[in-house]
Amino acid sequence: MNITYEVIPDNEIACCRELCNELMAFQKSKANMKPELFDNMKFETRMIPSIKSAIHNHIVVVKDDDKPVGYVYSNISPKETYSNDFATFFDLSTVTKNDVGCLSQFYLKEEYRQHGIGSTLFNLSMKWLQQFDDVEDYFIFVSNGNDIALEFYKRKGFSVSHDILDGFITVLRSNRKLP
Repeated sequence: MNITYEVIPDNEIACCRELCNELMAFQKSKANMKPELFDNMKFETRMIPSIKSAIHNHIVVVKDDDKPVGYVYSNISPKETYSNDFATFFDLSTVTKNDVGCLSQFYLKEEYRQHGIGSTLFNLSMKWLQQFDDVEDYFIFVSNGNDIALEFYKRKGFSVSHDILDGFITVLRSNRKLP
């Protein structure tokens, strides 16, 4: 493996299209409730709107040679962004600042897992999120059935806050500076 990490600007997100669509298919394959909700989730309906609605975006692509094999997408967004027609992701009154940080999407092809690459992507995301002094609350949303991801984030210092959509999504939260 010849692994490199590259921060890409918003206007180059097309390189994440295939990986984002793989993430949505992976989440559907793991879902033990309402897997059909993933049928309309893809790059054009998830990543592009999220990037457009965020105040700041951070996308890190991991490559093996020149082939993208994973990515992490994080953003800083107004807390109101997380109350929409789909769901209210957290009680807005519990967030004291106007903006929140979110590790929004994280995907690594299976053959690249268990090599520390995911931890590196996670750490790059958290380092970027923590540079915003006006953000105190960080969120990660894990789809049902993705227990490996849930345990990964818990080991990294996030705690389960609550479930939404009758358990379809588990909300993880941290309101402290993570290492």
